[in-house]
Amino acid sequence: MSSNQHPFDVLTPDCVLQAVENQGLLTDGRILALNSYENRVYQVGIEDAVPIIVKFYRPQRWSDKQILEEHQFSAELAAADFPVVCPQKLDDGRSLIEHVGLKMAMFERRGGRAPELDNLDNLFQLGQYMGRLHAVGELKDFQHRPTLDIKSFGYDSVDTVCNTLLPDYLKEAYQTLCADLLTIIEQRFANVANLRWIRCHGDCHVGNILWRDDKPHFVDFDDARMAPAIQDLWMLLSGSANEQQLQMNEIIEGYEMFMPFNAAELALIEPLRTLRLMHYSAWLAKRWGDPAFPMHFPWFNTEIYWGQHILELREQLSVLQEPGLQLNR
Repeated sequence: MSSNQHPFDVLTPDCVLQAVENQGLLTDGRILALNSYENRVYQVGIEDAVPIIVKFYRPQRWSDKQILEEHQFSAELAAADFPVVCPQKLDDGRSLIEHVGLKMAMFERRGGRAPELDNLDNLFQLGQYMGRLHAVGELKDFQHRPTLDIKSFGYDSVDTVCNTLLPDYLKEAYQTLCADLLTIIEQRFANVANLRWIRCHGDCHVGNILWRDDKPHFVDFDDARMAPAIQDLWMLLSGSANEQQLQMNEIIEGYEMFMPFNAAELALIEPLRTLRLMHYSAWLAKRWGDPAFPMHFPWFNTEIYWGQHILELREQLSVLQEPGLQLNR
């Protein structure tokens, strides 16, 4: 591979089909690239059977042990009758495969629609399933996958942005603003009594929840990590503060049918949202050399983008100084 090629450039249609056929499946030649930028994910047609989903992991992001911990967590959830889409296992028990130097896994195709988060009954049900997920997640810790912490999502993200694409004339303002934000975030985390990190989905937004058969199905545990339980709940909220208050009450009511919830973690919603904003910009900056990113995120790395990002963080600084959500018990 030449120096100007990306590792995913080897994934031609023939290469993807061969990767599947090497596992003993007969493809029908149909391939559909799905919306995934961190990894590469394809729907591949199978002769006389439903299509399967094939995921190629981004090189050097996760170790084999970290990927297999993700697979094991999904398997534990499935064994507990939790609706999760697990990697398929080969006859020899392997779920992680190598093809042309890339790690890959195959999944059942499972359709569905996004959950209606403005429906309080749906949120109650989602809370129940999140309680079930965390009841399994708390049984043991990840040994190889990372922890959602302030250093990696906050300080390291600021360094990445400043040392790569952020224009020089914005660096001082950005660093000063982020320093203020991270000071408050550290205080918020320190003030939460009995804070626990458990195995979490890690990226539980509506795009990773498929609603079908009157219940949610959870996909894409690629970002699974040790985190506070609230990390898997706050992305289900939307709308005004009053609306989010009602939504969270429904979520926690369902959640506590299966798992106790530490209400002090509600104070981490805005800190976690802020860390996600920082991490997202750093993620785009780190991936800018992947040709898929300039193609699909053309608005990134422009003066308008950086100005809006800093404004968004300033708004978060204001929000962090306001009272957070409370449970109505």
